[in-house]
Amino acid sequence: MENTTATKSPVLLYTEQTPNPESLKFVTNRMLYRGTADFREEDLAREWSPLGTALFDLPYVKGVYISNNFVTVTKEFNYAWEDIMLKLKEFIKAYVQEDKLIIKDGFTEAMDAIEAERGASYDYSEDDAEIVNKIKELIDTYVKPAVEMDGGNIEFKHFKEGIVTVILQGSCSGCPSSTVTLKSGIEGMLKRMLPQVKEVVSEMG
Repeated sequence: MENTTATKSPVLLYTEQTPNPESLKFVTNRMLYRGTADFREEDLAREWSPLGTALFDLPYVKGVYISNNFVTVTKEFNYAWEDIMLKLKEFIKAYVQEDKLIIKDGFTEAMDAIEAERGASYDYSEDDAEIVNKIKELIDTYVKPAVEMDGGNIEFKHFKEGIVTVILQGSCSGCPSSTVTLKSGIEGMLKRMLPQVKEVVSEMG
């Protein structure tokens, strides 16, 4: 008798280096989460992400960032990648293969509500509102795709008196080279395109 049970394609998983030596990107052939989920704190992961919670239960995991088809894991300083990379790879692969829940429903809305609350405290003049829209557009078009390739994310936070504040997430957070990228890359581009921009500074998301 023929077995008609459909067999699922196996989960493929490989690692990619990021500019941050403490962070490694684990890329799968499955869509994990459409959007960005940055868990710098264990409490937030325990509230919203079963995968994040499972990873934080491992002693060497310090941060978890989930977006599209990859997970960026930031390790504790006192562990070496050669000792933990294979364990993490197998752990994430098995978790995804079992179709376990990655992020709970409602996470995006909850984060959007927090963001809207933050944003509501910034009142822009009509001129500034136009500049803010251009800044967001430039970041989304030119910066985000490159940052995502490195296992991270960048979000616009606010603009005041010529200073653009952005939030760095995933591998970009705490990365030694992110300051260079921020100053020479993002700041340089925004200044060229928008003379009103004097400086770009970052906050960790």
